[in-house]
Amino acid sequence: MALKIGIIVDSFRLPIRDGIKKAAELGAEGIQIYATRGEMTPSALSGSQRIELLDYIKSNGLVVSALCGDPGGGGFSHPDNNPARIELSKRIIDLAVDLDTKVVTTHVGAIPSDKNHDRYKIIYDACAELGEFADNAGVSFAIETGPEPSAVLRAFIEDLPCTGIKVNFDPANLVMVIGEKAEDAVANLAPYIIHTHAKDGRMIKKCDPEDLYVHHTKSWAGAFLETPLGEGDVNFPAYLKVLAESGFDGFLTIEREVGDNPAADIRKAVDFLKKLI
Repeated sequence: MALKIGIIVDSFRLPIRDGIKKAAELGAEGIQIYATRGEMTPSALSGSQRIELLDYIKSNGLVVSALCGDPGGGGFSHPDNNPARIELSKRIIDLAVDLDTKVVTTHVGAIPSDKNHDRYKIIYDACAELGEFADNAGVSFAIETGPEPSAVLRAFIEDLPCTGIKVNFDPANLVMVIGEKAEDAVANLAPYIIHTHAKDGRMIKKCDPEDLYVHHTKSWAGAFLETPLGEGDVNFPAYLKVLAESGFDGFLTIEREVGDNPAADIRKAVDFLKKLI
């Protein structure tokens, strides 16, 4: 397999440069960076600072696998929020170009299976605008899996009038929230997968994805559990086999959102993935 290992540097809970150095120490080939908050928001980085940061990343033997442009709070589900969120997303796409990466990942909300649903058009219009902008910039705006079944996401992407919308494949979200096997979802989404998250977990009880990804309520608390890689319900050997056979040769970017010692968990995740790939 030609798959590469990346790390979301924010998972270390360290300042950005310390996280970059730590990722290099653990043997990663690339990093993903959140660009929606703190020192990495586009408005916080001048042109010279972007050049300096990219030089620092390269000096540590790394590339930027993707930027995370997730706006949170329902994604693009709420029309009153969308003008500001679309503008921020465009600036993150510009930042991606400056940091020499071709991927921005995001959550858009839960896409309804019914095209006549009001929210379908709201998310559609936002993605159509951003997909065209990303296309023109030579960047993919990648929707993260989890809020809807993979077949619904594929149909949505194929309904769009642009080619800039792709998929950030997170196998744990599918297992934890939708209850869909990662290897089955790859079969649906393979033509559009541009980046992945290496994450694991298990569903504890069924929940309504809209509560988590649209309304952002706490009714889903306790519905799922994120685990270290290999300790959840993602069948990584089967998933990675199907992923490689699909022709994907990009990044498996480790994401660790919980736990008391993320650096130790990330180190284990790197070792786990290296044994498989």
